[in-house]
Amino acid sequence: MTAKPTDSAAERVVIGKITSVYGIKGWVKIHSYTEPMENFLSYTDCQIQRGGLWQPISFEEGKRHGKGLVARIAGVDDRDLAAQYCKCEVAIAADALPALAEDEFYWHQLEGLRVYTQNDKGEELLLGKVSHLLETGANDVLVVRKCAGSIDREERLIPYLPGQFITDIDIANGLLRVDWDPEF
Repeated sequence: MTAKPTDSAAERVVIGKITSVYGIKGWVKIHSYTEPMENFLSYTDCQIQRGGLWQPISFEEGKRHGKGLVARIAGVDDRDLAAQYCKCEVAIAADALPALAEDEFYWHQLEGLRVYTQNDKGEELLLGKVSHLLETGANDVLVVRKCAGSIDREERLIPYLPGQFITDIDIANGLLRVDWDPEF
């Protein structure tokens, strides 16, 4: 692939990762972070980071294979070339994602938010920041880690259940409020 590397300041969202080669004709296995996983194949204008720079990548064809996806990288026609793309994350511009309803959020929008709760006196306490989310099957879980000013030294796992434990999400101000016992 002879595309010019780019490093624009546009916000990128990682939608999957090339995990290994598949066959001998330039196909790779992909772990998709999209839901459903096949949505990965519908995105164009993808990029990967190699050598510290973001560069375009496109897939000529792809399909579901077992529990994941396989795809053929455009311009790559052998296993050795395909192997050079293994372990690369695939990203798209954030504005390429479909719009969501007002009360829905993408995981990347929640990552980095400061998480607050109240103690029994009604005082607001900073628990930490959302590091990432886990998909557990029953419901998603916020992984909250300590940050400057937080009361925690350890990691907290808080179920992502709006209306039950999640009381307010304020993306503009970078915060998320939870109904969570600070002693738990």
